[in-house]
This record gives sequence, structure tokens and C-alpha cells, in this order.
Amino acid sequence: MRTALTLLRHEVRLVASIWLWAIRRRHGLGDGTGFGYARGQGTMMLGFGFVIVIESIMMSVLLRNYPAVQRGWFMVDMYTLVIIIGMHAASVVRPHVLDAGFLRIRRAAHVDLRIPLEKIAHVRRELRTTHERADGELNLPIGAQTTVTLELAEPVAHFTFLGRRRDVRLVRFHADESDGLVQALVPAVKQARTAPSALPDLPV
Repeated sequence: MRTALTLLRHEVRLVASIWLWAIRRRHGLGDGTGFGYARGQGTMMLGFGFVIVIESIMMSVLLRNYPAVQRGWFMVDMYTLVIIIGMHAASVVRPHVLDAGFLRIRRAAHVDLRIPLEKIAHVRRELRTTHERADGELNLPIGAQTTVTLELAEPVAHFTFLGRRRDVRLVRFHADESDGLVQALVPAVKQARTAPSALPDLPV
């Protein structure tokens, strides 16, 4: 039941993302600065959509003598096409966000990780095209590549699509303008790590 609700919530977010994309709005920026990451996957997603359209046409011809099956197959193809469009739309309207106190790293509608700036130990631009799964590491490639690497001073909790918790100390992700993101992030991290902590309340 929990899995079904998670899938339903994800699909609602995809449909909402298509609407936001159509009206040229972005989600979750607030007072922060958005950094996109969808440019590297646009061609691939367009290719997937084209394959689905061609398949739907061909199967409609092959199944013309079986109208019930033809309609069922057509509905499945249209659902798949909506999901593909929704995935790309979610990547466009849900960018990474650099705010005053945190960096919000996202991928479409299924990854949303908030990292407090004071927990970032090192940030660098690093192009990687191969990623092996390892404990304490989170890789979020787009088009099979990541361009920014974060090393954290202490672990942060990341929850997978189905809710399983992973503590991560190193995060690799992609940004279209990775140089601009790193240049904006470095001083923000330095400011967060050197900011004086609030004085504790003294007993009266």
C-alpha cells in the first residue's frame, strides 16, 4: 500500500511538472537561485518519446483486427509517453537551488536532498562519466555524467524513492552551468562555516 501511494504521489508530481513547464514556472525556488541540469538529457528524452510514438502507430496497424487489444495498447503507450514528458518536465521545473542556508539537490520528481551549507567541507567541479555504487556516496548523473562533487563534513540523510534511508558523505551531481554553481557555492559555504553561532539563552 505504501509503495502504491509513493508511485501515485510521484505521478501526480510529474503531471504537475508538465503544467508548470507549460506555463514557464519553476518549483521550489523561493528566494534562492536555481541551477538547471536537464539540458544534457533533452535529446535522449526526445528519442524515447519518438520511439513510443512510432511503436504506437505500428501496433495500431498490426492490431487493427483486434480493436479491444488495440485500444489497450494505445492507452499504455500514451501513459508511457506522458511519463516520459513528465520526467523531462520535472527535470526542467525542479532545478537545484542554492539558498542562504542550504543547497537543494534534485533530480526530476524523485530526488530532493537538502544539504546545510555548513556541512559542506569541499566543493569542486569534476567531470565523471563512470559511477560505481559505494557506501556513503550518492551519484546523480544526467546523461551518464556528473560535473560537481561535494564532500561533506558530516553525513546527511538521503531517502530513496521508496523511503529507505542512506547516510551520505559524498555527493556527485550534474549541473548545466557547473562553473557558475561552484563559483556561487564556494563563498556561500565559507560564509556559512564562519558565521558566529547564536548565543545560548541565559537563565534569568
